[in-house]
Amino acid sequence: MHQISKFISKSIIIGFLLFVSTQTLNGQTINVATYNIRFDNPADEGNLWADRSIHLINQIIFHKMDIIGTQEGLHHQLEEMKTALNFPYIGVGRDTGGKEGEFSAIFYNPDKLELLEEETFWLSDTPTVPSKGWDAALNRICTWGKFKTVSGTSFYVFNIHYDHIGQKAREESSKLVLKKIEEINTSRLPVIFMGDFNVNPENKAYMEIEKYDDFYDSRLVSQTPSIGNQGTFNAFDWNRLPEDIIDHIFISPGIKVRRHGILTDNYGKKYPSDHFPVMAEVEFNR
Repeated sequence: MHQISKFISKSIIIGFLLFVSTQTLNGQTINVATYNIRFDNPADEGNLWADRSIHLINQIIFHKMDIIGTQEGLHHQLEEMKTALNFPYIGVGRDTGGKEGEFSAIFYNPDKLELLEEETFWLSDTPTVPSKGWDAALNRICTWGKFKTVSGTSFYVFNIHYDHIGQKAREESSKLVLKKIEEINTSRLPVIFMGDFNVNPENKAYMEIEKYDDFYDSRLVSQTPSIGNQGTFNAFDWNRLPEDIIDHIFISPGIKVRRHGILTDNYGKKYPSDHFPVMAEVEFNR
């Protein structure tokens, strides 16, 4: 009888601890990812959006991503993802500030997060209007959102897609986004700054962020070593191993990175996109 009583008591304690642990985890940790989903290009023979979208969506679901900073998505692609994931998204198209052109949209899990504010600015000398900056080949944008977790922690997410041609544009974009973060985040809340930077860690545009006291590359500060192929741009090429890391997730003080991964999931030797998603499980310090 004593053994049975002891077993029941121990089971109750373990159950309580697991409950508390689960509540803490659900309230304080989220999975954030940056994902260049590749625009719906009819010339992508063998890798059409119509064929790969279900695999991309299932990948997001499988890895339980709570915030996804996307790049290149066109309006109809984002609407398809919104329906399948049952996640809202924020952002505008870079061409006019409406539905035209590629978005840098941010999807979020409404069961874990509440949207408080949102905005998009252009990476140029005239950030409030649709524009092309410096030596960039194309209009580029940053979409940001202010969110609150179920446990009451507020934080910002800034999601970008830097130019693929203009080096000056990439460097100036880093300076502009850092300046905007300072202007917007007057309460010094935690910040996640992520996206397709189109530069590796040796590039000056990356170094502009790295030398900034308030940001760390989540890959380098993860409590567990990063998993996956270190390159992030696969070009839909199964036979080529990517080398350069050009998609990054930076975090500010007040955020711990429990784990980090470059996710190389495939379906029949095909990838869901020409970039691998980069994901980090983050925990907000109380």
